[in-house]
Amino acid sequence: MNSPQRGLLKRPTQQATSPAYTKPSGNHCVEETTVCICELMNASISFHKLHLKVAGPGAHAMHVALGPLYEGLPDLIDTITEAYQGAAERILVLPDCCPRSLNSVEEAIVYIREIYDMICALQDIMCFSEISNELDNVKRLLGSTKYKLLFLK
Repeated sequence: MNSPQRGLLKRPTQQATSPAYTKPSGNHCVEETTVCICELMNASISFHKLHLKVAGPGAHAMHVALGPLYEGLPDLIDTITEAYQGAAERILVLPDCCPRSLNSVEEAIVYIREIYDMICALQDIMCFSEISNELDNVKRLLGSTKYKLLFLK
């Protein structure tokens, strides 16, 4: 009597498929990320300079409000840059550009709004959720500073 042959199930060979994930190659995201990082680096310098030169009525409140912003931005920028470079597996080339000159609380508030809008636009095209989350931390810091500048005089 012949018994049926027992053994491993035969499975059809799988054809090579593309990986489930491929790194985004969109240069637009790279360019916008680079612009944002450069602007944030310069913003830290601009807010620090304004912090040091405020005078007159409300100057103490403005001086105190700007401290956490210019002190907090460098670490946030570093985290975003390193995380992006790791996720994208590429080193960003950051161009040299000059910080903006700020001379009043009104100019600082306008600049905060512009930076906030720039970050929102970057988040709209960002392909790495962890970078979007880190950008939210910058927006939180901007919002907190804007609140202090607007309402705590």
